[in-house]
Amino acid sequence: MWRPVPGRHNRRVTLTPADADRILKDNFAPWVLALGLTVEETGERHAVLRLPWSDTLARDGGGLSGQALMAAADTATVIAISAALGAYGPMTTVQQSTSFQRPVTGADVLIDVRLTKLGRRMAFADITMTPEGAAEPAAKASTVYALLG
Repeated sequence: MWRPVPGRHNRRVTLTPADADRILKDNFAPWVLALGLTVEETGERHAVLRLPWSDTLARDGGGLSGQALMAAADTATVIAISAALGAYGPMTTVQQSTSFQRPVTGADVLIDVRLTKLGRRMAFADITMTPEGAAEPAAKASTVYALLG
């Protein structure tokens, strides 16, 4: 059974974007994979994923669906936690709060997750979702995860 290694998140861990892309492909539901997320960057306590623009994710009026952004933020948090721990393991969302600040039309969105606390049983993250090339974010979120096992 997978368990976070005590103190492991205080050491440099190598989880490449390619490793993180495999975590996506091997562990997420088909509807999440249909978002087309790709991992751009991983680090000790963060990850950046790309949500590609798709007309299928647009709502009435042509803006990117808030549900797609929320799913992308939630999924990207799993990747950031996995990067910090050096591997994927069982975890679940405890809380997510999202604030939408402006619409996204016709642009990929970069989902930047920063872990603010990584404990033995809980992880906390702040997420900024910015359309590619934009100076201001379209949405911000915070998540809380329980690390299981």
